[in-house]
Amino acid sequence: MKYNTKAVFIEGYASLFDRADLAADLVRRGAFSASLLSRGAGGIRMLFQHDVSEPVGVWDSIREDHKGLWVRGRVFADGPAGKTASALISKAAIDGLSIGFQTKRAKKHKQYRELLELELWEISIVTFPMLPQARLHVVNSADDAVENPLAVRLAS
Repeated sequence: MKYNTKAVFIEGYASLFDRADLAADLVRRGAFSASLLSRGAGGIRMLFQHDVSEPVGVWDSIREDHKGLWVRGRVFADGPAGKTASALISKAAIDGLSIGFQTKRAKKHKQYRELLELELWEISIVTFPMLPQARLHVVNSADDAVENPLAVRLAS
């Protein structure tokens, strides 16, 4: 069987702390810590549009920093969904990130839900992220990835 070994290298923030998303969920710093410790980047799936039937790549690095949940990974064009995702990302037609999780601990407030502990299952490349600021960008290779890729975008 012949495999396509080309990858699109991406990175960005899949979640940002202390910002309410379109569903009025607000993730707090440390919410992913236990999950990342137990699962690691290899235990979190990369999906396209939250479709579990065909993962499109792998997450090489996932970590919490002072801004949010930062990710770095590779999208492969081996399957139909990966081919579509790779093409759309490369052409800047899609750049959203979205998290799939189970809520472990949260507090309900009048205007929002405060997410304190989450079991992270997957991070998807999406057209419309629930948190509009959760975006990816393409890097040339894993070596070209930067530590704080969206500092300028997040500051605005």
